[in-house]
Amino acid sequence: MGRTGRIFNIQRFSIHDGPGIRTIVFFKGCYMRCAWCCNPESQEYAIQTMVENGKEKTVGRDVTVEEILPEILADEPYYRRSGGGVTLSGGEFLGQHEFAAELLKACKDYGLHTAVESTANAPWEKIEAVLPYIDTYLMDIKHMDSAKHKEYTGAPNELILENAKRISDSGVELIIRTPVVPTFNDTAEEIRAISRFAASLGGVKEYHLLPYHRLGSDKYTGLGRNYSLKEIEPPAKERMEYLLEVARESGLPCQIGG
Repeated sequence: MGRTGRIFNIQRFSIHDGPGIRTIVFFKGCYMRCAWCCNPESQEYAIQTMVENGKEKTVGRDVTVEEILPEILADEPYYRRSGGGVTLSGGEFLGQHEFAAELLKACKDYGLHTAVESTANAPWEKIEAVLPYIDTYLMDIKHMDSAKHKEYTGAPNELILENAKRISDSGVELIIRTPVVPTFNDTAEEIRAISRFAASLGGVKEYHLLPYHRLGSDKYTGLGRNYSLKEIEPPAKERMEYLLEVARESGLPCQIGG
């Protein structure tokens, strides 16, 4: 048996979080506590019980690469036809970087396209260990102001911004993404600052704006937690299109969603 990792879901036939049709492996545990997180069951590394549709559900299981690889490889024909592959998400996969490196390497051994969804809020040594097995790094940059970043996510942003530069310099395909959250970062000034920073990194291929949604809010109730943004409305389509035009001033290819 190889090293074990703790995951809470494997989602097949996804068309988000990387090119083509993808299988997404969701890792348990996160370094941050974003107020809008749509996967609050991902934040704690511990295995939890969550009430869903009136029934208790265990969230989290320990697996080996050998155990989950067949489920990933089952959709290989769809990956080939669509240019898809596997994406590691979370939580923050870097919290289990050794298991992640084993899983990514195994996927590369089968010729699969690999992507990760991450804030890169981790020591550089952990990122360096997984980079050789990553084709596309989908990196969240949520705010340029460290104090406001910490207020809404529980963590400052200095390490994140420093790691963004180093990932950009590594040569991996880097896509910067910003979840657009009203009251947090939905002004032209804030999006302009992030998109300009993204454009200053030579290796960034695209910049994506992800509109805030409430799809995970019921999970907070199921975990016995309070959802602090319940008064916040998702941004209007017109607002997102305006911010998209602001982001395009950076010169980067930009889109809503992704």
